[in-house]
Amino acid sequence: MKHSQLIVLLFLAALCLAAAPVLAAPPATTTAPARTVTDDYGTTVTIVGTPERIVSLAPTNTEILFALGLGDRVVGVTDYCNYPPEATTKPKIGGFSTVSVEKVAAQNPDLVIASEGNGADLVDHLRKLNMTVIATGPKNVTGILNDIKLIGKAADAEGNASALVSSLEARISAIESNASTLAVHPKVAHIIWNDPIYVSGNGTFQDELIAMAGGTNAFPDKSGYATVGTEEFIAANPDILIVNSGTGMGGSEDSVAQYFENETRFANVAAIKNHHVYVIDSDMVDRAGPRVVDALEIIASDIQKSEGTTAAGTPTPAAPGFGIVAALGAGTAVFTLVALRKK
Repeated sequence: MKHSQLIVLLFLAALCLAAAPVLAAPPATTTAPARTVTDDYGTTVTIVGTPERIVSLAPTNTEILFALGLGDRVVGVTDYCNYPPEATTKPKIGGFSTVSVEKVAAQNPDLVIASEGNGADLVDHLRKLNMTVIATGPKNVTGILNDIKLIGKAADAEGNASALVSSLEARISAIESNASTLAVHPKVAHIIWNDPIYVSGNGTFQDELIAMAGGTNAFPDKSGYATVGTEEFIAANPDILIVNSGTGMGGSEDSVAQYFENETRFANVAAIKNHHVYVIDSDMVDRAGPRVVDALEIIASDIQKSEGTTAAGTPTPAAPGFGIVAALGAGTAVFTLVALRKK
């Protein structure tokens, strides 16, 4: 496999990883009424009681579970589940696309949360072993919020899910309100990698984040995640570059950004010429979980800095839900998947 193809595959895998430790754990009860949920692929699943042994087959779902205060109930995660740090201490059940059925079964789970990237065959296999499985696959920000509610309902944590979603929606609304006052909506490119140049086009939730933050996508004619040539990049002349941190695919934190800043052929591209190149955490912006709102706030801040404006009332980026943990404690005791095509 060529190096560039490997980079693309690593990025696509990273898309499916996700969210943050947040809310106080809801009280567990085995007498919870049966609940019926419909997952992102139209499968209706009935769950009896409160799941106490949850296995997550994708980092995005792991982040959501911890953000809902359910970390203590998680008994299995993938090798890529690195956030929050507590997730790294959980038993590993394999890679994202190399899940070990035996390791999942060994955890005796009463709920398995899969993702589209795990593959339909794996999900079907687990269900044939009488495991209770739901699968996520959000395509946009609304889908991410819906998946938080889906997982919350499946795990008997609907109150926490509702609180988390309300908190995230309030932060999104604040950003959109500030964005609506911008006199100029700059062209923004979300850069995933530099060799080849790999960007987020239309139909991605990163494209949606750019619009919510007050920008326009510099590559609106590209569908999904796509490569662009050097001349094509120069012709697009983006005003702002939001560049993934290099650590997710090797290299230093800002190695990708440094490439664009130091490449002499790009010297007259507006973003480089005006020093509007900003690094963002790869996992935060590429995982379809609660931290996507942190990414939105950062992108909005970068746009405002580049336009020489400040947005009063813009929330300071923070791991989603942390701000409402204390409130809940006091009051009640917050991959987009891209299909992999092997050539």
